[in-house]
Amino acid sequence: MTRNAAHNHIPLTLLYAPGNRPDRVAKALVAGADVVVIDLEDAVVPAQKTAARSHLAPALSEWGGSPQVQVRVNARGSEWHKADLETVAELDLRVGIRLPKVHSAEDVQAAATTDPARGIHALIESALGVENAFGIASAGVISVGLGEADLRSSLGLRAGAAGEPGLAWQRARIVNAAAAAGLLPPLMSVYTNVRDEDGLRRSCEAGRALGFLGRSAIHPAQLAPIRESFTPTHAEVLQAEETLRRVGDRTSDAAGTVVLADGSFIDAAMVETARRVLGIAQQNGNAGDEDNNSV
Repeated sequence: MTRNAAHNHIPLTLLYAPGNRPDRVAKALVAGADVVVIDLEDAVVPAQKTAARSHLAPALSEWGGSPQVQVRVNARGSEWHKADLETVAELDLRVGIRLPKVHSAEDVQAAATTDPARGIHALIESALGVENAFGIASAGVISVGLGEADLRSSLGLRAGAAGEPGLAWQRARIVNAAAAAGLLPPLMSVYTNVRDEDGLRRSCEAGRALGFLGRSAIHPAQLAPIRESFTPTHAEVLQAEETLRRVGDRTSDAAGTVVLADGSFIDAAMVETARRVLGIAQQNGNAGDEDNNSV
């Protein structure tokens, strides 16, 4: 990664808070999310954009670096974009930029000119952005993700469950682009029905099967179901431990493959996945739940 080194902590939960509501930002910072996004974009009406920017520094005056914080600025081309970037440039360098409506690598590069050392997280929200996903993921960003509300409109899909089939390819495309660019798997987009915990869990399980790792939330009540859905199961932890035990201190060959004593092969990707599984389990204070059947 060309800008910020990736955080060792792998985020499973991301919570949005409206930037024009300092009270909600304060609550979000102690809600238990891995990442808090202070939103200057969709959650803030035009008349309050300036006020929302003015709240940023005071809201983070006592922040010590945990949880991770990002600021979702307004999109490139909007009348607020430049001022948003200039305001974020004055904040602690650990505060990331969540850049919405990214259509190409050029959008990332343009934002980076204001603040070259700050980490950028790209939100892809259009058909064009999906087509350019690998270029965006390779543009020096820390992460990529989908903004599915705008993407549905871009594709002419229906709201709710009726539009889900039309997003399957786009979701897989983002997961693949992140992997190809050497990034962590993306977080899923928000689940908008905050009262439907069962639906949230089912959706998380489906996203995990596609290769997503974690999810964005719009309410603190969604954090625990999301974390539980993406925390490795007991069986997954045992399998990861077995993979690393078998590899031991053996080194890989030129193709990145370890040949074990019994003649079987384990490639570098399997080892990295095993380490990630154990890291997530340790971060969340357990080795998974034997009754958790998420896949």
